[in-house]
Amino acid sequence: MRSDSAQPVIEGVLFDIDDTLVDLETAMGRTLHHIGAERLAHLSEAEWTQYKRLYTSDPHGYYDQFLAGKLSFTEQRIRRAKHAQASFIAEPLEGVAAARWNHAYESTLPLHFEPYEDVSPVLDELDRLRIPYGAVSNNVHDYQRAKLDRAGLERVAALVGIDAVGVAKPDPAIFLEGARQLGTDPARTLYVGDNPIVDAVGADAAGLVGVWLDRSGALGDGFEGRRITGLDGVLRIVQGIR
Repeated sequence: MRSDSAQPVIEGVLFDIDDTLVDLETAMGRTLHHIGAERLAHLSEAEWTQYKRLYTSDPHGYYDQFLAGKLSFTEQRIRRAKHAQASFIAEPLEGVAAARWNHAYESTLPLHFEPYEDVSPVLDELDRLRIPYGAVSNNVHDYQRAKLDRAGLERVAALVGIDAVGVAKPDPAIFLEGARQLGTDPARTLYVGDNPIVDAVGADAAGLVGVWLDRSGALGDGFEGRRITGLDGVLRIVQGIR
């Protein structure tokens, strides 16, 4: 983690949600396995891993196209599934089959929403320190509210989705709306997320204190910003400069 003696006292903390507070990658993988158990029964363990990786990594950037208004939320999901399945199934995911797949996915995914193990201890300590916290996400408010609640994170009360200000991260407006909801000075507000550019660099550019959460701990070489490998790093930053 980079140290910066010029940083101000932190008055509030904002988090990304997916793969920062909620383990979405695992939830997606379990959902894909569950709903594809019959259609993809012929896959080996290695092929299942590849299939799930193709879907979760979204190499064609379909989710970014959703954020840009080029695809609907359902369209981006089906295109990701269609691309991932193309390596293993001859029949493309189209029409009624695609609609059924999407319904099964949408019904099953929330059953697997869980927070990372380090989330509650960090929020407990922020509560003890009386430091307000919330979330800013590149998805719509109601969908992410339901996700947080399903994951047992109802106490993350302040939540900004892309429908709040009509833009997505890294646009400064969405970060600034998060600080406004917390009632904190943006320059004294930490923002933590799993994407080094969209989250850490984007928050810095908006005038917040951006931090990249690199849970793998293996991708930090060359990144010059603030980096932590677990959410406990948030407490080290907050307590270290208070």
